[in-house]
Amino acid sequence: MESLNEWIALLALVFVLGAKHGLDADHLAAIDGLTRHNLRFAPARARWCGSLFSLGHGAVVMLIALGVGLASSAWQVPAWMEDLGTWISIGFLCLLGTLNLRAVLTAPADAMVATVGIKAGLLRRLQATSHPLAIAAVGALFALSFDTLSQAALFAVTATQHGGIAHALMLGLAFTAGMLLADGANGLWIARLLCRADHRARIASRVMGLMVAAISFAVAGFGLARWLRADISQWYEGKEVLVGAAVIVLLGASFLVGNWLARDTRLTAGTAN
Repeated sequence: MESLNEWIALLALVFVLGAKHGLDADHLAAIDGLTRHNLRFAPARARWCGSLFSLGHGAVVMLIALGVGLASSAWQVPAWMEDLGTWISIGFLCLLGTLNLRAVLTAPADAMVATVGIKAGLLRRLQATSHPLAIAAVGALFALSFDTLSQAALFAVTATQHGGIAHALMLGLAFTAGMLLADGANGLWIARLLCRADHRARIASRVMGLMVAAISFAVAGFGLARWLRADISQWYEGKEVLVGAAVIVLLGASFLVGNWLARDTRLTAGTAN
């Protein structure tokens, strides 16, 4: 019974990690670019760009989980990988926070703010596609990064300790399901904002940009604190689901805050007139 409870807790953790991963700035930026392109050339498909992107991304995660699960008996994750992953994550998060903060501060008053991502910028040309398989392929390319590969490898190795290949695939599915939920919702939200492109949408996009920047800096700072202080790292153990859920809630709430601010601004303007 205890083993079953541990397995369910692990599935929940990986699901939340998948949803949190789906809200990374690079995912948000890529889905933004794909949605913008498809609103011009394939409007009926625009709202599904986030889901298609996530399915392609998740397919790579599943392949990694399967491969690592098959090889886990003869291979162990090197001890240095966690430290390297921490510092790569801190560096990228600080850069993403800076880029998104700059995007909000320099955007023209009459323009919506697009979320900025590093991989999304490097692969911008690939985002000019409308075919469902091509959109999924863009998502698959985004999965070929150190953070995704190492994360998938780590939970695949953990899964095989609970059973075997089937458990590794179940964790891969849980990760993909969480990511699909976040990316799918993000695609629908961006399509709705771009279709409206009114005063409320412009304010909501700025609130989202500021929130992405703030969370990037906060997560980077917390990662640095965990690396420097053993007591903070020990406190974090067992709280991964709580912290991941907090990030998801904050990003989701940013859209509601943006809508509220826009409505409040419009009501104030109407009263003044």
